[in-house]
Amino acid sequence: MSSKISLTRYLVEQQRSEGHIPSQLRLLLEVVARACKGISQAVNKGALGGVLGTAHSENVQGEVQKKLDIIANEVLIEANEWGGHLAAMASEEMDSIYVVPNRYPQGEYLLLFDPLDGSSNIDINGGIGTIFSVLKKPEASAEVEEKDFLQAGKQQVAAGYCIYGPQTTLVLTVGDGVAMFTLDREQGSFMLIEENVQIPRDTQEFAINMSNMRHWDAPVKRYIDECLQGKEGPRGKDFNMRWVAAMVADVHRILSRGGVFMYPWDRREPDKPGKLRLLYEANPMSWLIEQAGGAATNTRQRILDIEPGKLHERVSVVLGSKNEVERITRYHTAQ
Repeated sequence: MSSKISLTRYLVEQQRSEGHIPSQLRLLLEVVARACKGISQAVNKGALGGVLGTAHSENVQGEVQKKLDIIANEVLIEANEWGGHLAAMASEEMDSIYVVPNRYPQGEYLLLFDPLDGSSNIDINGGIGTIFSVLKKPEASAEVEEKDFLQAGKQQVAAGYCIYGPQTTLVLTVGDGVAMFTLDREQGSFMLIEENVQIPRDTQEFAINMSNMRHWDAPVKRYIDECLQGKEGPRGKDFNMRWVAAMVADVHRILSRGGVFMYPWDRREPDKPGKLRLLYEANPMSWLIEQAGGAATNTRQRILDIEPGKLHERVSVVLGSKNEVERITRYHTAQ
């Protein structure tokens, strides 16, 4: 790359020469990126900033919240509520939607986010991140309601995540491929490091929580058993397993070098279709994966085609290298 390109310049060029995004969406994405920089600073301080440990509260899913969960949620709301780009927000950490207060102008977009994915990794200094998705508010809707957020993932106009690791890296799509930016702390700006990210169609790496093996459905067991048999088995090649316990980190690895990520339905909670949230996690990650040449299904259908029925809907997720995702999906649909 002959010259460094900032996130702002990248978005301006997307708006100006490519026509992929309107100005208000560009400004919204810049605000989200600034909020991620603030979250990154809080994460980096760790125990020195008094942000580790639990907050002794639970979110709407009944999960114990970490202090950083709440801090990240507040940072995203405070950064985005006053700019005039948004009509409302929804978060994995909030029971219902957050409508932009009347004292601020309302925009035409809806922002959804998982403020801090991978909370179990916070106190061990493991991989964590922020996932976000942007939708257009339905034109027929005068006042924002919860149902306005219940749009299929293929309706997204932007999606991405920020991973807080050895580097703070922002990964983004506006429907024209996937771009990666790393935070240059000296300049205070996200700088472009890779455009047109592509995932190889084939892989020898899978990510799944093996401790749940006894609860899996038969097609999942079949697929993993075949991988574990290596060169001597029906796949004729050896596989490696990775599991970070943070979707954002596992997806980042897949975008970087390929692989397949699985968080399927299992028998522990048979009435729930899966563990991950459709609107805050599965939809944005699935769009990123597809934009990079991969695939994403709920083991039976394309995730981006699913019509959500509620704000905190859960879903099974299989995403990554296209040929592996298609194989896993085929094992399920052949039942």
